[in-house]
Amino acid sequence: MHDVPPTHSPVPSEPLAHGLKQRHLTMLGLGGVIGAGLFVGSGAGIAVAGPAVVVSYLIAGTLAMLVMRMLGEMSAAMPASGSFSVHAERALGRWAGFSVGWLYWFLLVVVLAVEATAAAQIAHAWVPAVDQWLWVLLFMVVFTVTNLTAVKNFGEFEFWFAALKVAAIVVFLALGLLAVFGILPDTGPVGLTNLVGQGGFLPHGWDGVVSGVLTVVFAFGGLEVVTIAAAETDDPARAVGRAVRSAVVRILFFYVGSMLVIVTVLPWTAQQAGLSPYVKVLDSIGVPSAGQIMNIVVFVALLSALNANLYGSSRMVFSLAERGEAPRGLLKVSGAQGGGGGVPRRAVLASVAFGFVSVLLNLRWPDTVFLYMLNSVGAVLLFVWGLIAASQLRLRRRLEREAPGALGLRMWCFPYLTWATLAGLLAVLLLMLTDDAARPQVLWSAGATGLVLLVAVVRELRARP
Repeated sequence: MHDVPPTHSPVPSEPLAHGLKQRHLTMLGLGGVIGAGLFVGSGAGIAVAGPAVVVSYLIAGTLAMLVMRMLGEMSAAMPASGSFSVHAERALGRWAGFSVGWLYWFLLVVVLAVEATAAAQIAHAWVPAVDQWLWVLLFMVVFTVTNLTAVKNFGEFEFWFAALKVAAIVVFLALGLLAVFGILPDTGPVGLTNLVGQGGFLPHGWDGVVSGVLTVVFAFGGLEVVTIAAAETDDPARAVGRAVRSAVVRILFFYVGSMLVIVTVLPWTAQQAGLSPYVKVLDSIGVPSAGQIMNIVVFVALLSALNANLYGSSRMVFSLAERGEAPRGLLKVSGAQGGGGGVPRRAVLASVAFGFVSVLLNLRWPDTVFLYMLNSVGAVLLFVWGLIAASQLRLRRRLEREAPGALGLRMWCFPYLTWATLAGLLAVLLLMLTDDAARPQVLWSAGATGLVLLVAVVRELRARP
């Protein structure tokens, strides 16, 4: 294997524009993880865990927040558009940077296609006269153009998308608390009846809590884009540090707090598969047109995730090209004409091209091809998080020794919480193997990961003198 370059070696200057502001990054950190997985997918967690889904979200959220803190520490010390792929290469070698970079790119472009299709389904229900495929085409074109122009356009889109999602959560929490205390018209105090009734707080025991963790842990994916975007701010180290600090506790509060409101206001058995628990709660407290309101929020959340994933995938493959791990042709960056300079347009087009193909496959064979693609990336996020933790474990001591002044943001209780996080991620993977529903995701993802690792090792061997 190639020697790992020292952490104090100078970081090459990014040719990308520095068009993102602190408010963009902060709101991206807050809103980037709030998506359809929370607004709709949380119902699956409630079904398997009951009221104890609050504990499931607390465990899964804590795991995600620890990973984010580690990633924030490394990104503040060594900001780069490749983020954790660059960190993995410096800590573990080229094979690690290559593997985690390409796996994350594949994950984003597949999920990007899912989000475009899901948003098109909602839009088609609103305007049946427009075919679903035309909505998909419209969304892909709009966000491709957005990402091909100045990065500040991406930042503005994400700022307002995230602001709407955060506002929706805050309003929901406020209405829910008013309902719990019986302050709303025609309501009485709820008390603890729904938390301890219907089989108790743990209707399915601790096995239900574990199943809930397996169901909800992937809803926290998306935070990583913050550290990728930090490289395109004027002061990356300061910007990513502030964004991580502001996002960590608040996101956990949004997730756990809203789940606590949901299972307190309504019995967990009242939730229906495929229907947003948020809609059920809003309906129960008399909010008119609750279903349509949440459809709008979910629609915005999907478009926000599509935009963020296209941005993140383009920057990741651009970073891979910078380090010789992807075709050099992807390094072409737009000029400064019209304020749109510093955009890796070929990297954007390469990422969105796969998205167009994936959507066409989904529209043609919705129950076969796309299911396999989703399974192939289902557990890749855990592999990415594991490499982030392993990289931080290696780089932290080297940074303390070689560049102590760079550690403006530090991981808590190092190295104990880092090791605990690695153990937690391994436990989730092992538990997924024992779960009939989750096992295919692990096996398909393991196959995809193994293939990328094989390519990485072969490249290493061929590069040896």
